Amino acid sequence: MHIDGDLARDGACCVRGVTTPEYVELARAAVDAVLADLSPGAKRASTGDDGAFVEDFCRWQDVPEIERFARESGVAQVAGQLMGARQVRLYHDHVLVKEPGTRQRTPWHQDQPYYNVAGAQNVSMWFPVDPVARESTLEFVAGSHLGPWFMPRTFLDDQAKWFPEGSLAELPQIDGNPEFTILGWELEPGDAVFFNMATLHAAGGVSGTHRRRVLSLRFLGEEMRHAPRAWTTSPPFPGLVDELPDGAPLDHPLFPVLWERDTAAA
Repeated sequence: MHIDGDLARDGACCVRGVTTPEYVELARAAVDAVLADLSPGAKRASTGDDGAFVEDFCRWQDVPEIERFARESGVAQVAGQLMGARQVRLYHDHVLVKEPGTRQRTPWHQDQPYYNVAGAQNVSMWFPVDPVARESTLEFVAGSHLGPWFMPRTFLDDQAKWFPEGSLAELPQIDGNPEFTILGWELEPGDAVFFNMATLHAAGGVSGTHRRRVLSLRFLGEEMRHAPRAWTTSPPFPGLVDELPDGAPLDHPLFPVLWERDTAAA
């Protein structure tokens, strides 16, 4: 395993060889199982004449390959070490698939404004099960996790469905702006990108004949807290506000503990 980049400084890093080929195959089986039976919450995030960009969320409870990968592959321990956590919980899983010929670019955005959690001790893992060329990979604005939140909008029609209009700053012009340093890595199966939920990121389309299948897992450290919203978050957690008060630790069956530091051996 080799780490390119600095998560604390840049908000993103690449971990080469984060797990073994056995678990790459398990992740591939997990993605294919989701695609074969999409949930009611699945989305198509591309236009009708532009390939297919399909997303699905929160499937670990009914797709056993996802839970096994999350618990057994060692990625949760890597996440805990990267964010300096004593305990790592699964926040949610996210399958993202771009079929060949999908020109649709995933626009610049941060994830955390879409969520119902607060705190900085978090990390998302983007784990492709197909080779990813540099032009199709996830890109990041270095250091943006240390700055403000920007208005979250829907990808296809640019609507503010979460925070009210005017309540957060609008996204600055990023592409071609020399003020920003853009990070991104060409990836092979077994490599993963880890990034803070507040880091600005985007991704290109997929050309050629190869798919881009990704299993993404979102991890929470023990310092993260529940942050109920007055609107439906993405993904939604209906009824959770009745079980966890605002500011409570995420101690709930929806967010299982995947890894804990062995304090006795420390």
